[in-house]
Amino acid sequence: MTVLINNIQKKRDLTEAELNMVEDVLQFGLELHQQDCEMGVILVSNEYIQELNLKYRGIDQPTDVLSFAMNEEVSDIPSVKIQGEPILLGDVYISVERAMEQAESYGHSFIRELCYLGAHGLLHLLGYNHQKPEDTEKMRTEEERILEQFELGRNPL
Repeated sequence: MTVLINNIQKKRDLTEAELNMVEDVLQFGLELHQQDCEMGVILVSNEYIQELNLKYRGIDQPTDVLSFAMNEEVSDIPSVKIQGEPILLGDVYISVERAMEQAESYGHSFIRELCYLGAHGLLHLLGYNHQKPEDTEKMRTEEERILEQFELGRNPL
């Protein structure tokens, strides 16, 4: 299981410890769901994620996280599998600016918000969604299950 993180934003200097925490949280999430996968995490600015949001969702405003699965269909058969290699799961784009804003707004730490957004994006790659209340509840439960392993449950400062 591999998590590749690419920090292309310049709005906040991220420490090695913060980047390692995001990687560890996502590695745990993959292990928890028994996925032999490779995923990418791209840390971006509001401007960058707004462009993606407009291009792919038709919404001309920044968002906090966008997930782009290699296999948009939820099935047991991955669309990209090379013998002996991990499944290419997809990429998660996170706006570091939005993570900072939301951490302050929600009253918890920046690293909690950054890891939450990563876990949220990972779960979308794994086929979770929040279209219906029961789906939202399942997704929230899984997010917290991942975060609690790192003592990043709801509202830690």
